[in-house]
Amino acid sequence: MGTKSTTVRNDHVKALVVKYAEIRRKLKKEGDWAAFQKLPRSSSATRIRSLCALTGRSRAVYRKFKISRIMLRELALQGKIPGMRKASW
Repeated sequence: MGTKSTTVRNDHVKALVVKYAEIRRKLKKEGDWAAFQKLPRSSSATRIRSLCALTGRSRAVYRKFKISRIMLRELALQGKIPGMRKASW
C-alpha cells in the first residue's frame, strides 16, 4: 500500500504541471532554454507517477482502470467490473 505522503506529493506535482503547462509550451516554442531551466523540476509532466486510485500502489497500475493488478483482481472476483470474469478453458 502506498503511503499518504506519496499520494500527496503526486497531487502537488499534478498541480504544478497544470499551473506551468502554458508557460512551458511557450518557452519551448520560443527556444528560451535559460528561462525554461529556471522553472520548477516538478512542473514537467514526466514527473507524474501512475498510482492506484484505491491503494496508492505505484507498481503494476493499469492505465485504463487506474488501479493496481491486485485491486483489479479483487474487484473482478467480486463482480464489480462489468464484463470481466475469470478465464476458464
